[in-house]
Amino acid sequence: MARLKSPADLERKRSQILSKRAPNRPCITVCSGTGCHALGSDKVYQAIVSEISGNGLKSKVDVRRTGCHGFCERGPVVVIFPAEICYLGVKPGDVPEVVSKSSLDKGLVDRLLYKDASGERIAHEGEIPFYKHQRRIVFGNNRLIDPKNIDDYVALGGYSALAKVLFEMSPEEVLQTVKRANLRGRGGGGFPAGVKWETTRDAPGATKYVVVNADEGDPGAFMDRSLLEGNPHSVLEGLIIGAYAIGSHQGYVYVRQEYPLAVSNLALALSQARTYGLLGKNILGSGFDFDVGIHRGAGAFVSGESSALMTAIEGIVGEPRPKYIRTAVSGIWERPTNLNNVETWANVPLIINNGSDWFTSIGTEGSKGTKIFSLVGKVNNTGLVEVPMGMTLREIIYTIGGGIRQGRKFKAVQTGGPSGGCLPESLIDLPVDFDELTKAGSMMGSGGMIVMDEDTCMADVARYFTNFLADESCGKCIPCRVGLEQMVRILDGICEGEGEAGDIELLEEISEVVQDVSLCALGQTAPNPVLSTIRHFRDEYEAHIEQKRCPAGVCKALISYYIDPNTCSACRICLRECPVEAISGGKNLVHIIDQDKCTKCNTCFDVCPTRFSAVVKISGEPVPAAPPLGTEVVRKKGKRE
Repeated sequence: MARLKSPADLERKRSQILSKRAPNRPCITVCSGTGCHALGSDKVYQAIVSEISGNGLKSKVDVRRTGCHGFCERGPVVVIFPAEICYLGVKPGDVPEVVSKSSLDKGLVDRLLYKDASGERIAHEGEIPFYKHQRRIVFGNNRLIDPKNIDDYVALGGYSALAKVLFEMSPEEVLQTVKRANLRGRGGGGFPAGVKWETTRDAPGATKYVVVNADEGDPGAFMDRSLLEGNPHSVLEGLIIGAYAIGSHQGYVYVRQEYPLAVSNLALALSQARTYGLLGKNILGSGFDFDVGIHRGAGAFVSGESSALMTAIEGIVGEPRPKYIRTAVSGIWERPTNLNNVETWANVPLIINNGSDWFTSIGTEGSKGTKIFSLVGKVNNTGLVEVPMGMTLREIIYTIGGGIRQGRKFKAVQTGGPSGGCLPESLIDLPVDFDELTKAGSMMGSGGMIVMDEDTCMADVARYFTNFLADESCGKCIPCRVGLEQMVRILDGICEGEGEAGDIELLEEISEVVQDVSLCALGQTAPNPVLSTIRHFRDEYEAHIEQKRCPAGVCKALISYYIDPNTCSACRICLRECPVEAISGGKNLVHIIDQDKCTKCNTCFDVCPTRFSAVVKISGEPVPAAPPLGTEVVRKKGKRE
């Protein structure tokens, strides 16, 4: 790698890279994000390389590992360019057929294609509903780039935005461009990035820092991780541009220790950027100096809060501190520090290259651009989706996500991570942007989106997230430390059938105190799951307290299982599968559950053949008396014969 000393050198390098690549030559790409890696994509890649070599195709077919494609549950994902033939769930044994057919235009491997609800096979990635309705301006290059090869990023125009700002724009012009774009922070409250940059730039002191917040701790969220794993140079380029606008010469990436692939790919990207002269002293011969260090977080959720993150970088325990002075003015070592999350920085090169008017043409009046969401839970198509701000929850969940699994009824969706709110079916046509979610009692957060069906207990959901936040509280301030513990205690009682009149009102009262006087955003937003579920599902709380009944049949203390003797077929499946041997019966004999032995694990309910549905879940009612042991099943013509 030769050091690039000017924008002209960068363009010559780009031309050299492209001259060695035949755009129409088949290229087999293998997703190597964490999800696909866990499903065996490394073995698939090795099998493809071996097959290509063994058949003398190295000069005719390229092979490339890429970042996450987003359709994580259907991995390993293999896409063959330029036709964009997409294969899902590929195994090493499928490779010979994939190579012999698709790489040489001899046909398709039908069994590996996406199949829609009507049974139709879809061959091209862009036509699969999960991808078709997205707008992947930030995340899209993940599928084209080997994150370990800087040349792949440069070939697609990488670092052209950096060259533009260093040689064609003043720091003030860069800052104003970002402000006009109204880029709002993608990691939490949606504060305008340009305003924050300006505050740090104008703060007193010559030494200023810029930081990438990659401490993504929300359960079920992996947007930032996948960007940092799959396209680290896009984040790095945005960070350097921000540093130039602010007047910073040192940056940090605060990344979770639990993200080893992201750390590895980022470290390699930093090394390659330094070698090319895109990082370090005299970047591209511009006279601008800037370098980046990696700080590995210890996994504390609270360290995602700005002041806690900065104390951790200083080598101190990651605890929040009072923000009498904002971190943009007094952050790391009391120096002005600008903090944005991974996705925010990755948007910056796009804004510089395409202009603020292009960016503001996407989205809603107050929320511009796109947003990447982690769509998980009881939805058919789970994974990462990037959509324009303003797309409705219905479009995301049903058009892209394919609707609710097993044809069940949609009940709620939680947005914004553990501190977000749960939105009911009545709000499913809500446009998703910063302001609309906040009005509805939720938040954008970093982009978590957990879909729930009719079998979800909302009181139990509130208990889960409140317990998570209580565990993650640093304990520094009393409202958060004690308040959340008391809320968990009350929620435990409600879910255990020990709820009392006044518990709902007490939860609301404690929530108000925690929100108003907690030190940091963790405590200030922690009551959201409780308040939103009370607001939209108060009847479920009342059923738990007044009727000792869990409407969703989830809370173990409030449910029992009973085998209906009129529908039991004596198939013995539940008897064999019961982990505690609480079921008795035999061939042609009605099965009976011993209520004293039953641990309410739900196994019998899950395994009972749906055509019989003999296992009944009961909540809030006495368990019917079981027939005597040895009672024979009643045979009904056409049903059990």
